[in-house]
Amino acid sequence: MSEGTEAEGPGPDARTRRPGLPPGQRARREHRPVHYGRVPSFRPERWDFRVFGTTESLGTYGWSWEEFSALPSVEEVRDFHCVLRFTVPDVRWTGVRASDLVRWAPPSPETTHVMAWGEYGYSANLRIDDFLADGVLLATHRDGEPLSPEHGYPLRLVVPQLYGWKSVKWLRSVEYMVGDRRGFWEERGYHNRADPWGEERFSEQEGPEDGPPL
Repeated sequence: MSEGTEAEGPGPDARTRRPGLPPGQRARREHRPVHYGRVPSFRPERWDFRVFGTTESLGTYGWSWEEFSALPSVEEVRDFHCVLRFTVPDVRWTGVRASDLVRWAPPSPETTHVMAWGEYGYSANLRIDDFLADGVLLATHRDGEPLSPEHGYPLRLVVPQLYGWKSVKWLRSVEYMVGDRRGFWEERGYHNRADPWGEERFSEQEGPEDGPPL
């Protein structure tokens, strides 16, 4: 349910070298949205977003689409790194800061990780520090327009410092956890952390400190 599972071949001049990219990456201004599974239908009257798990109150927090749309939003311009060795530079995202979400739905002090859940049960795990990092958004817009269905409308996670499969499309909930648990692609051979600057692409590159065993 996230970019990073297949790619369209580049046309002329579609991919270029660019200073400051993570190792092994090339810049691509345009790319075909890719994901696992079909694009879900959005029904605003039935849609909700939840935060659950090891919350400070041990309860669940929830927002309807109308309520979520009214939350304060910000704009961030960040590069988007795909594990398939291309980077889309300077994407303009608009959405709710993950750090603000955590203020409104605080985790327990023991929380170390989150699981981001999309439609159809897709998931991606993150360290809590990565979830709270600068630039991480629950995004509703891209380049000034509402997300297209293929890019995750109405809501997607954007974790710009990690490979794109961690930026879950069609986001529906965030689960706080007191230990690590692999998500969808992490269970299928992708690296548990997914740091582009370390080229953390596949689980065979992991050390004991990188996550639970497959």
